[in-house]
Amino acid sequence: MALSFTNQGIAGAPVMATVTLTLLLFATTVVGSIDCSTVTSLIAACSSFVSFGSPEPSLGTPCCNGVVTLYNVAADSVDNRRSACGCLMGLITTYNPNATAIARLPGLCGVSLGFTIDPNVDCRIIP
Repeated sequence: MALSFTNQGIAGAPVMATVTLTLLLFATTVVGSIDCSTVTSLIAACSSFVSFGSPEPSLGTPCCNGVVTLYNVAADSVDNRRSACGCLMGLITTYNPNATAIARLPGLCGVSLGFTIDPNVDCRIIP
């Protein structure tokens, strides 16, 4: 699933607010541990950065909005953190040449997910 946004200035603000709100509502309705399709959809707006290394995301961009929402969901429980970790490790495997870009996302977006995005991390022991 890929999300596409165009630079619409102020006219695009209502659309962005609607998309962000929809993601927030979807993320908060997840029961139990978060699934990988949710993780993938939350960071879908980061696909250019993950694939090409640019543009670098910053606070307030769709990419960072998704990463911050992922942070909020992952912070909700140990199960969510462990599940998010496993999903992100799967993405690192899938996008191996760009694993560093995936690992940099939380820091660029001003959050810590409570674990390091690194293929050597054992997600089962995250507190």
